[in-house]
Amino acid sequence: MTISTSQPVIMQIIPALGAGGAEQGCIDIAAEIVKAGAKAIVVSNGGYRVSELARAGAIHIDLPVHSKNPLVMWKNIARLKKIIKRHKVGIVHARSRAPAWSAWRACKGTDAHFITTCHAPYNISGEAKRIYNGSIAQGEIIIAISDFVAQYLQDNYNVEPERIRTIHRGIPIERFHPTAVTAERMIDLATQWRIPDGANIIMMPGRITRWKGHHILIEAMAKLNRPDVFCVIIGSDQGRTEYRQELDQYIEEQELGTQIRIVDQCHDMPAAYMLSTVVVSASTDPEGFGRIPVEAQAMGRPIIASDHGGARETILRGETGWHVPPSDPDALAHAMHEALSLDPSQRAILATRSMAHVAAHFTKEIMADKTLGVYAEVLKNSITTKKSDPFLKSTEEIPQQQLDAAE
Repeated sequence: MTISTSQPVIMQIIPALGAGGAEQGCIDIAAEIVKAGAKAIVVSNGGYRVSELARAGAIHIDLPVHSKNPLVMWKNIARLKKIIKRHKVGIVHARSRAPAWSAWRACKGTDAHFITTCHAPYNISGEAKRIYNGSIAQGEIIIAISDFVAQYLQDNYNVEPERIRTIHRGIPIERFHPTAVTAERMIDLATQWRIPDGANIIMMPGRITRWKGHHILIEAMAKLNRPDVFCVIIGSDQGRTEYRQELDQYIEEQELGTQIRIVDQCHDMPAAYMLSTVVVSASTDPEGFGRIPVEAQAMGRPIIASDHGGARETILRGETGWHVPPSDPDALAHAMHEALSLDPSQRAILATRSMAHVAAHFTKEIMADKTLGVYAEVLKNSITTKKSDPFLKSTEEIPQQQLDAAE
């Protein structure tokens, strides 16, 4: 898709460039902006994936936009404003709340349009948190990564539906496809994880944090009571050692030490999916999108996910996977039993249906095309909005000397 006959400048802002769906989307879109003939800038606090931007032809600018410190956020206003003017930025696309707070004000008094992406139904625990979260709702257009998130914006921030564009996350199906994984890669991973030969494998990817529901899966494994089933939990505790120790202890209490293994990380997720018999996403809180169900379906694997959030939009109920009530180990165990009981013909039908579903709705190309469409819409000035400021001060109230000093 071509954005314009001239060369627009699109600047995305994200806290850092590490692992995660938001980060992957930022990198993917930067590459597509360059392919479309526009100039792509990404502002972040850096990270190990900055080199991917360089390979794509995008520019990276290092700023402490990850910081939630009010003084740093305030200083970032002037820093971002200088970048906007220096590079003649046409669109500023903020992908997180703290950067959005600074970027929204930096756009004031410039020709840059301001849009945002809302990646999650952020917790609102008080008025201060509501104000902080509210920065993400100030875009001329707000991209929601699911209809669930779009409804959250309407219900909690009174965002007009016409300002919201639902664009689901997309995955690279050239990578997440059964034919892309060699037998050698699967053998290497099975050896590394010491998986018993012939075992049925239930796999749950997801960082080790309580709301991901690992303890629910462990209890479901105990209720399933199948010695022939081996469970692999993939995820780092990211410093949450107390919860990790709790899981290890629970596994031992349930006498599942020989059947459940927790591995810190996996650098070959397509091969991991191919090893699995069933994939589980047991989140106790609703996720804005949830890439695990989509990746599992792309690999043709049966998926069981909690019946809330984005998973309701990505899994075809009873056709490509199962939805179970959150925090219900009995229901999860029952669904696991059903998925493990599929015969080869049923598994083949489910796999074909699942891969077709992802190819039609959740590819990187679809996500990129829709996002570039939003950029084109904004640049054509097809939307005019009035934005209210929930914060105590606006940029106009900041003395110019204070902005200069911040730089």
